[in-house]
Amino acid sequence: MKKLGEAITPAERAAEHAIQQVDAWKDCEVKYQPITGGLSNSNWRIELSGHDARYFLKVPGPGTEKFINRVVTNQIGKQAFDLGIGPRPFHFDPKTGVEIMLFLEGYRCLTNFDFKDLKVTSEVLAVYKKFHSGALLGITKTQFDMVDEHLRQASELGPKMPADMPWLVDRYMQAKQAMLASGLDMVPCFNDPIPGNFMIKPGAPMKLVDFEFSSNNDRSCELGVLLGEMFISEEDCMVLLESYYGKLTQPIFSRFQIGRAVADMKWGLWGIVNRKLASWDFDYHKYGIWKLKRARSVILDQRWDWWLRSL
Repeated sequence: MKKLGEAITPAERAAEHAIQQVDAWKDCEVKYQPITGGLSNSNWRIELSGHDARYFLKVPGPGTEKFINRVVTNQIGKQAFDLGIGPRPFHFDPKTGVEIMLFLEGYRCLTNFDFKDLKVTSEVLAVYKKFHSGALLGITKTQFDMVDEHLRQASELGPKMPADMPWLVDRYMQAKQAMLASGLDMVPCFNDPIPGNFMIKPGAPMKLVDFEFSSNNDRSCELGVLLGEMFISEEDCMVLLESYYGKLTQPIFSRFQIGRAVADMKWGLWGIVNRKLASWDFDYHKYGIWKLKRARSVILDQRWDWWLRSL
């Protein structure tokens, strides 16, 4: 771990600057260490001499303000903590978006392999259901708002797009019109179900972290992106959806499948756009193309038109 004044890289200097803005730490000897895994931000573990508690520091990455309202994100994190499913907030700087929270001692991130266990996936859905039961958030951004935003950004930035993008957009508009006509089921949604955002500890409740993409959204899109992201089989999806809703009807399943396709459109475009914005060592374009390929696999299912009609 490094002490203040030992920064070498730009990321370390940014972390030290963020630490120096915390008044409660002015007279403390602070050490910091990077935590790997973030795609858009730099994350750090903080230790203070003479203190048992450790802290998690998030320094927003450049360009993320185009996607994220940090003030609202902080408010959502507080709501998640009050619901018992998020870490305890400690410090927030509304000017920079820097967040600090208590470190989740003894917890680890879920992995894709963990989701092969339906008990784990059921626990994730139970945490989601608790998050969905909370008060509506200070931001409403549906999956359709997100896709439309990325389409505008792509038009402005001019990234390389798949040759069949006009066809994909046409199918997306078809799904959007059908879902809006049937009415959206708006609840507080997490919207970012990568395994690293779910924290587990033996004998302790599961926690959610990283609420940057959270908003009021359609419930079926939330469940679609989660179960699609984890490659849960259709049969197991039906079992999990029945457990979540209490019963599984054709309209519920149809909304879920359409939600999967829309979610992959959102994240596919997010990857393609971020290729133009982000400076991290991550192949955003490849990620985006892969997500759009998954969207195609749902849209090309022979039941697509039936799902649209049965909403």
